[in-house]
Amino acid sequence: MPSQGPCLHVATLLTGLLECLGFAGVLFGWASLVFVFKTEHYFEDLCERSAGLMSNATGHDDCKAQDERFSLIFTVASFMNNFMTFPTGYIFDRFKTTVARLIAIFLYTSGTLIIAFISAASASLLFLAMPMLTVGGALFLITNLQIGNLFGKHRSTIITLYNGAFDSSSAVFLIMKLLYEQGISLRASFIFLSLCSAWHVGRTFLLMPRGHIPYPLPPSYSYGLCSGDGAGEKKEQGSESRKLDLPSKELPSPKEGTPGAAGPEEQRSFRGCVTSRRFAWHLVWLSVIQLWHYLFIGTLNSLLTKLAGGDRALVSSYTNAFAITQFFGVLCAPWNGLLMDRLRQKYQKEARKTGSSASAVALSSAVPSLILTSLLCLGFALCASVPVLPLQYATFILQVISRSFLYGGNAAFLTLAFPAEHFGKLFGLVMTLSAIVSLLQFPIFTLIKGPLQNNPFYVNVILVLVTLLTFVHPFLVNRECRQEATAATTT
Repeated sequence: MPSQGPCLHVATLLTGLLECLGFAGVLFGWASLVFVFKTEHYFEDLCERSAGLMSNATGHDDCKAQDERFSLIFTVASFMNNFMTFPTGYIFDRFKTTVARLIAIFLYTSGTLIIAFISAASASLLFLAMPMLTVGGALFLITNLQIGNLFGKHRSTIITLYNGAFDSSSAVFLIMKLLYEQGISLRASFIFLSLCSAWHVGRTFLLMPRGHIPYPLPPSYSYGLCSGDGAGEKKEQGSESRKLDLPSKELPSPKEGTPGAAGPEEQRSFRGCVTSRRFAWHLVWLSVIQLWHYLFIGTLNSLLTKLAGGDRALVSSYTNAFAITQFFGVLCAPWNGLLMDRLRQKYQKEARKTGSSASAVALSSAVPSLILTSLLCLGFALCASVPVLPLQYATFILQVISRSFLYGGNAAFLTLAFPAEHFGKLFGLVMTLSAIVSLLQFPIFTLIKGPLQNNPFYVNVILVLVTLLTFVHPFLVNRECRQEATAATTT
């Protein structure tokens, strides 16, 4: 390997981790930002003044229209986070790393500048700024995931770590909230984020490839500043770059010894995969769990305000606690991948003895992960449904672990359950469809605030019952694996 190798690779790894941790997934710290926006009187004109002279910052029920507006902004931004997965993945595939990152920098910087210079009078621009921030951050994540290809056998660990860093970046808005409480304006914080675009640009040209990082990595591969005119990159790109997995929050690859499930004959075509029962139930599994997370994050400020009886200091304290737990997502995310890797190795050893199908064995390793993710979501949903403020600490912990497991498990399952050549299309489709389901969070919030008079009990009961449907998915997958194993031993 050229002399640039280890040092440049480590620098790329660490700066990529910092980029994901500090910028990529800030949207999910929305509750901290809403607290500041309310203090700055954003959308305060929507509050009903007849209820009294109390400040809007106390969050009384007469400001339900304000809460609905903040919920709608989060709904739109979180929808774009998933819905744009396929088009941004196409941009990365088609136009390579440099172009994708420059688009990300433009979107992200534009979003931060808009937020920096708006005021309560122009707060509606948040509908534009937050989706720009979200899509730009997603592109940062997408272009950084390929860095795992530089580290061979540690590839999955690094990808999962980046996924966790994306989740943990929600703590950025907590830092902004704490700085705001110390007298540093929100404008100053977002201008700082805008100025960081210079760092993103420098990293794009000095520490990232122009094209894709191939996998497996050729010995003569070079990139960034040390690659000169890029000849080292171009020589190696070709077909190898096409083997790069479509960007996802976790990218387990068939090349890691994880065979894509060939499955029945009808599942070999993309149409067969999409119309299969396996794909349909996986979509239900992802959509229901994701809806819970988005609904909880988007309405957290309103929930805490209600449970705290409008005590602004108490709301601030619990908002800080939630944001701090989100930071630990970077530590939670790798455990799901380690669980699946260990189980896959165990089942593969057993398969050699019994002669079971390799695809069935690989798919079996996903079943415990699916069940565990559903259990975590159920526990999180039950805690969130109990209107006891101290219990929300447990809710925060279960929520961050569940969310850390969800997206990595989603990508891993698609890789194991369907042919490798359809992974990118299936991943983009499942994320897009789940994004459409996530739009339900706003009408649900409106229902609670309106006809149900801020009492979410009946909605929570229905959603908990719907959550039980997610256990059908691992049950059916496990039954299919057992049937395949039985068929293999009898032939």
